[in-house]
Amino acid sequence: MDTGTHVVMGVGIAGLATLDPVVANDSTLFNAVFIGTIVGSIAPDFDTLLKLRNNAVYIRNHRGVTHSIPAVILWGLLITSALYFIMPGVSFLHLWLWTFLAVILHVIVDLFNAYGTQALRPFSSKWIAYGFINTFDPYIFFLHVAGIVAWLLGATPGITFLVIYIVLILYYIKRYNDRKEIIAKIHEHFPTTEYVATSPTIKQNEWRVAIKTTERFYVGHVENGHIQLFDEFERLPLPNSPFIEVAKTDKNIAAFLSFSPIYRWEIHEKERYTELRLIDLRYRTKGYYPFVAVVQIDHRLQILNSYTGWIFCERTLQRKLLFGDSPT
Repeated sequence: MDTGTHVVMGVGIAGLATLDPVVANDSTLFNAVFIGTIVGSIAPDFDTLLKLRNNAVYIRNHRGVTHSIPAVILWGLLITSALYFIMPGVSFLHLWLWTFLAVILHVIVDLFNAYGTQALRPFSSKWIAYGFINTFDPYIFFLHVAGIVAWLLGATPGITFLVIYIVLILYYIKRYNDRKEIIAKIHEHFPTTEYVATSPTIKQNEWRVAIKTTERFYVGHVENGHIQLFDEFERLPLPNSPFIEVAKTDKNIAAFLSFSPIYRWEIHEKERYTELRLIDLRYRTKGYYPFVAVVQIDHRLQILNSYTGWIFCERTLQRKLLFGDSPT
């Protein structure tokens, strides 16, 4: 989810915590829980700072280690310990329980959008992305905002957010069933389908889809249950050549390959170099595929330039290749 949604969810969990009589009867503990749930709700995304280094490091690690099982445990303990040091005497157990819940919910809700997380690390490095909740879902965000406003106007926060979370559980079930119906329909149209990447838009009845069959890739749009295809590509494996082996050692190409489950490739022969371009098919926007990885290798198999990230015009990509994306 986006940072704003994580923040309002932290406030919501703090409101829910007032159902705990130990929290409700201790104003100092409540203040600690309020801070702990907000910080806990955003803590796993501190790895966003990796973007200051370069996109390759960011893509390989964002929602990786910081969303892993050990990290979830450590976030709760670190935040609780810091708050307990500042506010000694409060119940460490109850402070930890609510802070820990905020951290867990952050990771859980991130599982349901198209980007996903590596939440099963260290047991598995697989990306888990169920793809039925938008990164910014207005229903989720504004339900929390409504709950916060009701709280400020005097509503009982515990009951208010309990009702909101029950509604949201039902909402998640609905969205899961929506996605399930879309995938079933795709399998009817394309019986050899091996993988479907779904990405809901802000509109409830519109979804982006990328389909991998045994022989082809299809990119399309689903609206009100109707599938409209925009692009179709032959599915070809990367060539087996020294050029490709060198390309795979590049940090940007390696980062892309570790993250993208459905992509196509292009090889362009230039006068001074050969270029490999990998294009993620999940994020088609206005006829353009903005998430790419590119490497340029000269005829001596030396890597000249490379880049991975979000690019919306060729001119910007060429500038990134020339000057790089690291602030240093």
